[in-house]
Amino acid sequence: MTYKIFVLLIITSLSYHYMNGQIKPQQIVFEPIGIFHTPYTPETGAPRQGVLKPDVKGKIEIFPEYQSALAALDLYEHIIVLYHFSEVKGWSPTARPPSSSDEIVFGLFATRTPRRPNPIGLTVMKLDKVENGILYISGPDAFDGTPVLDIKPYIPSLDCVESSGKRAVEMRLGL
Repeated sequence: MTYKIFVLLIITSLSYHYMNGQIKPQQIVFEPIGIFHTPYTPETGAPRQGVLKPDVKGKIEIFPEYQSALAALDLYEHIIVLYHFSEVKGWSPTARPPSSSDEIVFGLFATRTPRRPNPIGLTVMKLDKVENGILYISGPDAFDGTPVLDIKPYIPSLDCVESSGKRAVEMRLGL
């Protein structure tokens, strides 16, 4: 297994917390727990959501010091993966989702654009198997070499929220 330069990547951002009536800066540091291996590159692009390309296969290589944390993950059919949009530079307060209506101006927090103040990606993908520290997955939406920050099991009874009346928004997004 090869480890790319991203092994040494530390994601740093500046946040603020409220203490004793003052706003104070606080540094937040994340270290990758693994790395994506996918057919996608900045040149080829990646789907806006992996669920749109469920037949595409990929892998997540978990670094040795975190492999023991994979115990029983294979009990789940899907996983939630948090990752760093390492290729993204800059952000804008508005975005236009692909296939969306021109009638609405979307603020970036109303979209899933990777161009965010804190470029953190979240995806749900099928977990095909876990073997020797490698997660075999279907439906990736990250570039090859993307640093993985965290993995959680997808639990439908907790993670799937029924929407009662906002389907119109999804239609405007072209979904």
